[in-house]
Amino acid sequence: MSGLMAATALRGNAAEPENDYPHSVEAWRADRKERLTKPDGWLTLTGLFWLRPGENTVGASPDNTIHLSSGPGHFGTVVLQSGNIAMYHPWPNEPIMVDQATARVTELRHGGGLRPTIVRSGTVSFYVVEHGTQLGLRVKDSDALRRRNFAGLDYFPIDPAWKMEAQWIPFDPPHTINFTDVLGQTSGAPIPGKAVVTIQGRTFELLPIDEGREHPLFFVIGDPTNGRETHGGGRFLYTDWPKDGKVTLDFNHLENPPCAFSPFTTCPLPPKDNQLPFPVPAGEKAYRGEAR
Repeated sequence: MSGLMAATALRGNAAEPENDYPHSVEAWRADRKERLTKPDGWLTLTGLFWLRPGENTVGASPDNTIHLSSGPGHFGTVVLQSGNIAMYHPWPNEPIMVDQATARVTELRHGGGLRPTIVRSGTVSFYVVEHGTQLGLRVKDSDALRRRNFAGLDYFPIDPAWKMEAQWIPFDPPHTINFTDVLGQTSGAPIPGKAVVTIQGRTFELLPIDEGREHPLFFVIGDPTNGRETHGGGRFLYTDWPKDGKVTLDFNHLENPPCAFSPFTTCPLPPKDNQLPFPVPAGEKAYRGEAR
């Protein structure tokens, strides 16, 4: 640790009276539920399939190399070419759309901050995802059983003491550290700086992932409640980018990672620096319908 001291827990701030704080957290929880349960949210995932070089036929018919649990019998073929180029060839005479247009031979966008190309038929859709050097198809169904049987979210009581202001120390140039995911694979992630915060008289330096300035800072946090009261793989915390050398860490906004809701995800696990040695009874508890 650098020994740099940051402010301890805040009881709200000047712009947000203390008695308004619970309402703001409740509003965040309502938005969290809406995002999670939307027609293309994490609850709709029904498959993650790694592409093989060459032709990969896709559909619900068992003669496909990528056999879906729902959707048309034949979606078409995804051809993985050199340079990680994925070309989609639609099955004729099927009601398939590619980015809201009638299906045609298309290169499927992926990675690099690009909005992925979405191939859809009825309630089922898929798009290409990158994982290290691998490409895969992530499949969603808005009528998925997990979405229809959503069990709701449980939370610890709202406690303003878990809203904290941290000192922001930027890295110039940004660092890269390795994250291991739930599949046991390790890959590097850009770290733009560290949030230095004092909790229970101890100073910690928490490292966020930079997913682009258009996205919030992304922390993967672990604590001893993981695997007991909270999800075993840690929890996620999203914050605004720093302002005037400070970043607000509101642990009441800790949320379960997507892998709590679906086995078809590749969630990162908390790095060593983000493993807090004391329980954090704030934010989301373990999901009652935990994915198996």
